[in-house]
Amino acid sequence: MREAEGGRLVIPADIEKRLREEGEKAYPEECCGFVLGHDEKDVRFAEELIVLENARKGSARRRRFSIEADEFMRAEREASVRGREITGIYHSHPDHPALPSEYDKEHALPFYSYVILSVAGGKAGEVKSFVLEADRSSFAEEKIVRREEEAGSP
Repeated sequence: MREAEGGRLVIPADIEKRLREEGEKAYPEECCGFVLGHDEKDVRFAEELIVLENARKGSARRRRFSIEADEFMRAEREASVRGREITGIYHSHPDHPALPSEYDKEHALPFYSYVILSVAGGKAGEVKSFVLEADRSSFAEEKIVRREEEAGSP
């Protein structure tokens, strides 16, 4: 299992582009989904996104996202078939910074990368990633390493 502190997340340009497009498309609501990939020591490689419909209802979708349990199970099966695993969960913060909220912390699990995209006025901005500490006290920021290669090339 990866440690929260000192980790890096490698994101290929095509994955980041898709994340930004999804955030802009969902604006002014939060987008969400899974990051599939694999880990090698303290480096996590993002290889694919599974885009989900935000399960929150009504105006709550502007400030919160929710993923249904059946979506989680479906994504785990898809990842397994593709020889990958769920390594993270992404979501956007419309008109707010790409920093985890207290709500994000309360609903997060250690191990996963939590990739947050800030979307201001409908335009995608900063992307950051965090891992919840094992004691659930706080998030540690992961360094994002951007790659120009396609997603399948670690």
